[in-house]
Amino acid sequence: MNSGSTIFAQLIRLLPQREFRRCVEKYGGAKKGQQFSSWDQFLCMVFAQLTYRESLRDIEACLRAVGVKLYHLGIRGHVSRTNLARANATTDWRVFADFGQVVIRKAQEVAHNEAFTVELANAVYALDSTVLETCLTLFPWTYFTERESRGGVKVHTLLDLKRNIPSFIDITRRKVGDVEILDKLSIEPEAFYIMDRAYIDWKRLYRFTKNNAFFVTRAKKSTALRRVRSQAVDIATGVRSDQIVRLATKNFSRRRHYPTRLRRIVFLDLEHKRRLVFVTNNFSLPAHIIADLYKSRWFIELFFKWLKQHLRIEKFYGNSPNAVKAQIWIAITTYTLVAIAKERWRLPHSLYTILQVLSISLLEKKPILQAFSAQDFKCNDDTPDNQLKLFERNVGQ
Repeated sequence: MNSGSTIFAQLIRLLPQREFRRCVEKYGGAKKGQQFSSWDQFLCMVFAQLTYRESLRDIEACLRAVGVKLYHLGIRGHVSRTNLARANATTDWRVFADFGQVVIRKAQEVAHNEAFTVELANAVYALDSTVLETCLTLFPWTYFTERESRGGVKVHTLLDLKRNIPSFIDITRRKVGDVEILDKLSIEPEAFYIMDRAYIDWKRLYRFTKNNAFFVTRAKKSTALRRVRSQAVDIATGVRSDQIVRLATKNFSRRRHYPTRLRRIVFLDLEHKRRLVFVTNNFSLPAHIIADLYKSRWFIELFFKWLKQHLRIEKFYGNSPNAVKAQIWIAITTYTLVAIAKERWRLPHSLYTILQVLSISLLEKKPILQAFSAQDFKCNDDTPDNQLKLFERNVGQ
C-alpha cells in the first residue's frame, strides 16, 4: 500500500492537514500566488528536525539534492535559504503553536499509559521550565539583566507523566518568572500538579484548591507553617512526620491568600541523605505516595534533556522572536508526531532509536515497518547503556 510513498510522507499523513489549514487561515497566513506556503515551511522544518540539519544552508543543500523526490515529500514550493528565512520571520508562530496543540491532543488520545510507578487513577502533571541560552549580539530581545552576558528563551512545560506528552507549553523571555505561568494554566479537577519551590505563591496555589485539583511542592526554608495536628506515620517508608498545618505568617493579608489548611510531610531520603519537606493540599493519599509523586517530577527534567539532545532547539535557524518560537513549536510537534507513530505502528523501539532510523530512511519508498524490521535493533541487556532513557521509568533511581 505504501510502496509508492516515502517514509517521510507516511509520517506526515498522521497529521491532520485540514487542521493546519485552519490554523493558517486563522492568522492570515494563506496568500494568493504564494510560491512557498506555510505547509512547505512546516515540512522543511520537520525534515530538518528529523535529519538533524544545522542551518538553513544545510536544509537547502539537502532538499535540493533530492530533486524530484521533493514532490513525494509533499513539498511543492521552491526551497531556498531566502524563502525559508522569510517564512520563519513572517509566518505567525501561533500557526505552529495552535497546530502543535492539535497534534498534542491527538497524541493524548492514542498514547498508552507508560509504566508509571505510582498507582493512581488521577491525571498527574509535572510543571517546570528550561532555559535555551542565546547570544545577546544575535538575539538582543532575549535580554535578561545587565550583569548577564547571555540572554535566553524559557520554555515552560506541563508534562503529562502518564503519557510523556506535553499538555501545555509557553515560550517566554528568560526574564519571566516561573510562578507567573500558573496564571495561564487551565486547571483540571482531581488532577495532581507536581512542581518545585519556584512555584510557591499561595494566592496562585489557592486556585488549585478552589478548582478541586491537588498540588505537591517542596517547602521553602522561609515558609512559615503552624502545626494544627500530627498524624501517625510509618517510619519504614521514609516518612518522618505528617502534619496538618496552616500559614503562620503574622501578615493577615498573606494568610488570606491561602485561608484553608495544608499538609506538611517530612521525608528522609536515605539514598541521598537528604531531608525533604513537602507541602500539599491533598489529605487522603498516604504520605509516602505524596513523596513518590514528587520524585516523579524528575521525569520532566529527563524530557528537557531528551529534547535538547535529539531535536534542534538550541541552535536556531532565525534570530527573530517569531522564528525562534516557530522552531521550538515545530520541534515539539515533531517529537509528538514520532510518539504518535510509535503507537500507530506499535514500534517496540525507543524514541531515540526511532529518530536515528528515520534520519537515514526518510526518503526511502517502502512501508515504514520495514525500516524497523531488522533484528539488529535488539539491544543486549548485558551491554552497559548510558543513553538517557526517557520512556523506561524507575522512579527510585
